[in-house]
Amino acid sequence: MADPVPFTSEQIKSLFDLTGKTAIITGGAGFLGRALAKGMALYGANVVLSGRTLSTLQAAADEVNGLGGGKALAVTCDVVDEASVEAMIAKTLERFGQIDIMATCGGIADRYPAEDFPVDAWQKVMDINVRGTWLCVQKAGKWMIQNKRPGKIITVGSVRGFLGHPGGYGAYGTTKGAVHLMTKQFATEWAKYKINVNCIAPCIFWTPLTKQVLEDEKLKQIFLSRIPWGRAAIPDDVIGAALYLASAASDFVTGTILPVDGGSVGG
Repeated sequence: MADPVPFTSEQIKSLFDLTGKTAIITGGAGFLGRALAKGMALYGANVVLSGRTLSTLQAAADEVNGLGGGKALAVTCDVVDEASVEAMIAKTLERFGQIDIMATCGGIADRYPAEDFPVDAWQKVMDINVRGTWLCVQKAGKWMIQNKRPGKIITVGSVRGFLGHPGGYGAYGTTKGAVHLMTKQFATEWAKYKINVNCIAPCIFWTPLTKQVLEDEKLKQIFLSRIPWGRAAIPDDVIGAALYLASAASDFVTGTILPVDGGSVGG
């Protein structure tokens, strides 16, 4: 193998440029998915926003299309259903002709005390967060392999995948630990195809979905006491990490779990 050639000045300046790339973002109508879609589109990528409800997806796509960057397409998908994921891939290819980036932002987080966690609720979290991530990564990666196209895959884990928590995260934490190892497994198998597979692991976000938790003063203090930065994240905090992992800037980075957590797993 020939020695790597140093970057030119133009290559360095374009490290984060996504012009001409196509990204699929699951959970695209959610706060994290929308933030990543806006960031990638502003750096030139076309984005496919997928999820279960077309009306909210279309609203998110319209917002992205109003930015003046890459184009956005809303596509419904149930990530637990293999045929639905394959249909999402097909619709992406029909519109944009390629897949360069897959970001798996779809997920749920039911909370119960461990001793009372209903097994059906636990399984639902497992299905969406683990099976759903696996199917989306597998189908996108398989297309990249078959078409000899290098690509970037970004899974979404959590600090809960590293650390337990007294707030009833027995299912959610278990799924995120699985996503972290899944990321490493895909990364080691697909490095030979020049497909980078990495994971972003955020701490708790300020969104309407976490309002009940973060407005419970006792529970809020438990969370904040574990975040050295002293605040919960907002979805926009993750944009920079996602752009890094989606772009040429991370070409020699794979199999890593990148915390975006205000220092939570650092101490």
